[in-house]
Amino acid sequence: MDMISGSMSPHSTTSPDSAGQREAELRAQAQQLEAFLFTELLRASGTGAPSPSGGGDTQFDSFLRQAQADAVAQSGQTGLAEAIYRSMAKGAGA
Repeated sequence: MDMISGSMSPHSTTSPDSAGQREAELRAQAQQLEAFLFTELLRASGTGAPSPSGGGDTQFDSFLRQAQADAVAQSGQTGLAEAIYRSMAKGAGA
């Protein structure tokens, strides 16, 4: 562990508990990245938002897209978060 920054070297020896915690952190980060990517895809494509009906809806469209993207990422059905996790775990030596 780097005492100055508080971060662990990817090649340091970790206990099973801290290895499990690191895996959970990597999985959460991968899921967040997947949700971010889906949010941007929905925004760029113009989908995922209701059609404007009175002018006030559009200010909340980003919240709706974020919720939809979070639901997709949490479902795990696309496999994108898993692929991102595997890549990050391989890079971190986990």
